[in-house]
Amino acid sequence: MGTPSIPPVPDPPGSPIPAVTARQLLSDAEFNAVLGTILSNNPGMQIEMGSRIITQALAFVATAASKPGQAMTPSRVVDEGWHTLILHTELYWRLCARFGNFVHHIPEQPDPGRHDQTIIDRTTALIRAAGWQLDLDLWRGPEDSLVSVAAKCQHSDDSGPIVIIPKPKG
Repeated sequence: MGTPSIPPVPDPPGSPIPAVTARQLLSDAEFNAVLGTILSNNPGMQIEMGSRIITQALAFVATAASKPGQAMTPSRVVDEGWHTLILHTELYWRLCARFGNFVHHIPEQPDPGRHDQTIIDRTTALIRAAGWQLDLDLWRGPEDSLVSVAAKCQHSDDSGPIVIIPKPKG
């Protein structure tokens, strides 16, 4: 049996609702290509879990690209989806451009002692405020992961590992 479906976290009243869901930011062909990559990089991962991770990574990148100057960091599980999106360079570039800014990824070695739930909570609040649905099971700390992933990096809140480059003016 697959992983049970997690109900989406309701959006707070008055939050902006995007015209599309994070999953709809990619065509079926694009999503399936990214899904194939995440599944091949994580043997044994179920299709549903890979889809959930990619969807949360899409919401993370869309929010980060639209909010330069905001400190954000993904959970280790969502970071796996971000890594996978980055491997699809043209698709990733277009995704970032759609939301205004390119989001660079600079990996740091994993260190559970550096985990700060406050930055994860701030990141998920920014994603929710941007109108995207959250799958909070994928935003757990490194010792409480729902799934094991291949990502071997972690991000901290020091404005170093995630760099948002504003789009040049016309």
